[in-house]
Amino acid sequence: MLKPKSFIFIGSVFILCLQWIVISLLKIPISAPWNAISPGIAIFGAAYLLSWGAELAQFEIPQSLAIVFLALVAVLPEYAVDMYFAWQAGKDPQYIHYATANMTGANRLLIGVGWVAVVFAYYYKTRKSEVKLEEDNRLDLLALLAATLYSFIIPLKGYFSWVDSLILLSLFGWYVYRASQSHHEEPDIEEPITFIAQWRRPARLAATFFFFVFSGYTIYIASQPFAEGLLETGRHLHIEEFILVQWLAPLASESPEFIVAILFALRSKPHASLGALVSSKVNQWTLLVGMLPLFYNLSAGHLMPMALDARQTEEMFLTSAQCLFAIAVISNLRLSMMEAVMLFVLFITQLFFTSTDARNIYACLYITFAISWFFLIKDNRKGFFDILKKSRG
Repeated sequence: MLKPKSFIFIGSVFILCLQWIVISLLKIPISAPWNAISPGIAIFGAAYLLSWGAELAQFEIPQSLAIVFLALVAVLPEYAVDMYFAWQAGKDPQYIHYATANMTGANRLLIGVGWVAVVFAYYYKTRKSEVKLEEDNRLDLLALLAATLYSFIIPLKGYFSWVDSLILLSLFGWYVYRASQSHHEEPDIEEPITFIAQWRRPARLAATFFFFVFSGYTIYIASQPFAEGLLETGRHLHIEEFILVQWLAPLASESPEFIVAILFALRSKPHASLGALVSSKVNQWTLLVGMLPLFYNLSAGHLMPMALDARQTEEMFLTSAQCLFAIAVISNLRLSMMEAVMLFVLFITQLFFTSTDARNIYACLYITFAISWFFLIKDNRKGFFDILKKSRG
């Protein structure tokens, strides 16, 4: 039975999307900053609808693949914004700056805020200072490790190319294939869509399809105005456009995913919460990065490299270093409060130091800490080798 609170929540989410659909269809003119806020709110609502559709889709596919699918769907709004920047970069090289900013910001935000928030929320609920993953998550960490090691090559050569697309998209395909071979378990659907989960299969499939189509349409018509609105708002308010694109855009598109993960942690399901965010990181670090040069080349009509300037190279190196440290601390399938605090402090403080020297110092700190975790903590070192064994499993 549909509870009144659930009805209000679902209705409110649809209204978030509908307000932009109406503005777009009626071509109502709006100025900065509302030309960024309004489509941004629509993307926020669409992300919720996508996550509900993905939850319902778990009835049809294996659990591990469902988590991969849920994580992928949850970050589709982020993909839409970044793919727009990459497509525009094929016509105007200035947009390479924004595509790289959005991608690196999204990846660093996911670890520095998303993973950390799960630990804090679980501690608030249970007073337990550690979140544990399951054995199946070693596959996620293996894919993440492979993508991270490869990602260090990109700042060294200073450009993205179709070769990067081929390698990273192949890695993502292998990851999905391995996840699809796991056993199927009945999903545990949470509010506000529990009543839909009780419907007969044809009606449930229709609802799932509707969630995907409606949210997909919303994202399609909102991603370009949101991206361009951010740039115009930055110019209007005299805020560096790079900063808005790097942090505000990913925060808007990924916040529903963070909220869902925190709710799982508050319901004492930390492994599902953190596991979904780890899988999201794999998706962003393989599929998202791999799609950038592909969209760039398709738009430009050639296979020339997507060149990175000095700042973009530094941002990519810093993002790779952060991910390496994150893998090191979580290699034992546990993320402690102390480790979460370290991830958060290293992330939040770098927002205030934006010089070239600062970015390189933070990157070196991440790498130093990663090496230290490997050599000094036996449990993490063993976990690292257990991850490598997964490649033979």
